Amino acid sequence: MKIARFSHDDTIAFGIVDEEEHELVVLKADPMFAGYEPTGERVKLTDAKLLAPVIPRSKVVAVGKNYRDHAEEMGGEAPAEPLLFLKPNTSVVGPGDAIVLPRQSERVEHEGELAVVIGRIARNVSEDDAEDYIFGYTIANDVTARDLQQRDGQWARAKGFDSFCPLGPVMETHVDFETATIETRVNGETKQSGRLSDMVHSVASIIAYASSVFTLLPGDVILTGTPAGVGPIVDGDTVEVDITGLGTLSNPVRSAA
Repeated sequence: MKIARFSHDDTIAFGIVDEEEHELVVLKADPMFAGYEPTGERVKLTDAKLLAPVIPRSKVVAVGKNYRDHAEEMGGEAPAEPLLFLKPNTSVVGPGDAIVLPRQSERVEHEGELAVVIGRIARNVSEDDAEDYIFGYTIANDVTARDLQQRDGQWARAKGFDSFCPLGPVMETHVDFETATIETRVNGETKQSGRLSDMVHSVASIIAYASSVFTLLPGDVILTGTPAGVGPIVDGDTVEVDITGLGTLSNPVRSAA
C-alpha cells in the first residue's frame, strides 16, 4: 500500500494512493498515529502536490558505506558494523523541491538510498522483531558536500544543510528486497545502479544496531546507504532516484540565492 502526504486547496493531508484510478483516498489524520480511516473524499493525483511523506519529529539516522562497491570507491572496506551518522530533520524536503547548493561547498554529490520510516518507539530491538517497528519505506537522496566531508573529518556539516535530504514521492508499506533495484539518474543519465539485496547490513540489523544506541521514535527515518556511482551535481541539474515499487524521487538542483 502506498501512502502520500500532500497539499490540496491550501490543506496538508494524508491519503492512500489508488493507482488504478490515479486518485488519493483522503484519510482523516496521519495514519502512523490514527490508522487508515478515510474521510470519504478523493483527490486526483494531478490536483495534489506530493510532499515529503514524513517529517521526522526527532532525527534522520543514516548508514555510511553499506554497499561494498561504494565503500571501495570511497577508498576503504565496508565497516563490520553499521557506520551511523545523523542528519537534522531540517534537511528534509519533498519531491520536486530544490536541492540548494550551499556557498560553502564547491562539490556537492548525490547519493540515492532506500529510506525506512519507523512507526513505533524502538529501544534495544532484536533483528527478529525489527520488522514490527517499520511503518513503511520511501526513497531518499543523502546529498553530501563532499569537499566539506573530507575537510571536516566528520560528517555533520557536509550532510546537514537544508534541502540535503529529499524524501518521497510516497511511502510504501512493503518492499521486495530480493528483486528490488535502485537507480540514480542525473539529467536522465544513469549514475548509480544496484540491488537492495546488495546491502552489507540488512534493514533489520541496522534497526537493531541503531536502537541499541539511541531510542528511535515514530517518524524517525533511517537511510540505508548508497551503491557505487556517487558524483557531482550542479546548478540546473535534475536528480532522479528510482526504487522498484516505490516510484521516482525527482529534485532540481539550484545554487543558493
